[in-house]
Amino acid sequence: MQNQTYEVMDESILAVRDMLVRYAREYEGPEFLKGDPSWFMHQVVGRRNQEAMAFLASSISYGSRRQFMPKIQTMLDWSGGDVDGWIRDGRFGDYIRKGDTACFYRLYDCDTMHRFLSAYRQMMQEHGTLGDYVRQSASDGFGAVAAICRYFVLQGASEVIPKDTTSACKRVCMFLRWMVRKDSPVDLGLWDFIDPRTLIMPLDTHVLQQSVRLGLLSARTASMSTARRLTAKISEVFPSDPLRADFALFGFGVNNK
Repeated sequence: MQNQTYEVMDESILAVRDMLVRYAREYEGPEFLKGDPSWFMHQVVGRRNQEAMAFLASSISYGSRRQFMPKIQTMLDWSGGDVDGWIRDGRFGDYIRKGDTACFYRLYDCDTMHRFLSAYRQMMQEHGTLGDYVRQSASDGFGAVAAICRYFVLQGASEVIPKDTTSACKRVCMFLRWMVRKDSPVDLGLWDFIDPRTLIMPLDTHVLQQSVRLGLLSARTASMSTARRLTAKISEVFPSDPLRADFALFGFGVNNK
């Protein structure tokens, strides 16, 4: 009886693996960019602008895409494409003012966004770029998440960036996917100092639900520990590039609505 159960489970895992590989191949392409926040980092020129645009886009990518995509576009428009300079020179203050309690996006008023952008500017002044800061502060994916959270909480700007790694830190993990993974039509691969094998799956409620349906997870809470367990599981399918499964799970969701 035990042998029969083992054989059934083994066949199930093999079926899921083949499906994930197929969906990853199908969905990691230029078409993925349409309607995705990663699209914005491909609309600017230069590594610094791409990094800065990616960080801003990832930071407010929650809720409805129909709501947050226009907000990202607005910041791109305000910057005139020079996103790095817009932050570095403090020009964002002409549009997003300190003390302004008007809503910017959902839970973030303009004052909250001003503190977030001011903290980002401070990082640039101290370290050069966000990438330079992470290079000096971390050696792997989890360390990079922790370092980014730590900097912003010390600057009193933890509303936009999580204050620690208790939560899944989905948007930070997504940003790191964009920065680290190479040879992708979607991800930029600008940071060669982080091993892609150490990246953590960007986990939100949707990805959690898909993972449970596939038998990859049993947990129902989107925490960092759950995200790391999922990453370890999908590393069995994509050992050198576990976050390729992000596209596979997206494809599974599309095909199983």
